[in-house]
Formats: sequence, structure tokens, C-alpha cells
Amino acid sequence: MAENEHLGPLMALASKTWRQALDQRLRPLGLSQAKWMCLLHLHRQPKLMSQGELASVMGIEAATLVRLLDRLEGDGWIKRQMDAEDRRSNRVLLTDRARRVSQEVEQAANDLRGHLLDGLPSADVEATLRVLRQLLERSRNSLRRAQVRH
Repeated sequence: MAENEHLGPLMALASKTWRQALDQRLRPLGLSQAKWMCLLHLHRQPKLMSQGELASVMGIEAATLVRLLDRLEGDGWIKRQMDAEDRRSNRVLLTDRARRVSQEVEQAANDLRGHLLDGLPSADVEATLRVLRQLLERSRNSLRRAQVRH
């Protein structure tokens, strides 16, 4: 097996275990991984997002997101607001409670990142980021080309 054949599985495993480590830190808040990830995506966006935009950013199907948003809304974490420009679309808003908790989630994510990267040479981290960005862009381009063919 060529060494680069390990890259995809290793990236997926690193991402999964990183999320699991954050999930463990956030368990006292009573949020599942799906919930805190959704809140964090909403918290990090400078503008209100539509449900479609949020599904795309989270990398999940719209139907899956609708069920998640139903639970978040029922628990008082988010509100949905009809888009004034497109009545078929809803914008997703964090409640005050969710904004406060999202700041805790963000801080926990920052703390974990600091812990995991502590002691790694900054040149290695910069090189990793550069390669990951290039792989992401190439993957997106590959997806776009495949969609055009179908």
C-alpha cells in the first residue's frame, strides 16, 4: 500500500476523534454532537443563514437538517424566521440562550485546539493547513465537474 493511500482514512479518523474529544468536553452542556455543531456553525456566521445554506455548510442533507432544527427549536435553542425575500425559505436564528452557550462551545473548541496543537512546530501546522486547503479545493472542483457531467 502506497503511503499516500493512508491520507484519506487518516484525515477522516483525525477529524472524527477531534470531534469526539470536543463532544466529551461539551457533554455537561447536554448537547449532542449534531446540536453543538449546528449551533457553532450558526454562531460563527456573520449573517443569518437559510436552512439550505446551513445544510450545505454542515455537509448534511436538507431533510436531516430539518429534523435537527425541529429538535433545536423544540428545546429553545433556535428560531426559524421566514425569509422576507423568499417566502419558501427560512432563516435560522440563535436564541439568547443559544448565543451564550455557543460562546462556551467556541471557548471549549479553542481550548481543545490549543491543547492538541501545543508543542507542534508552527511550520508544520502552517504546512498542514496549506495542504488541507488545497485538498479541499481540489475535492470541491472534482465534485463540481462530476455534477456538470450528470
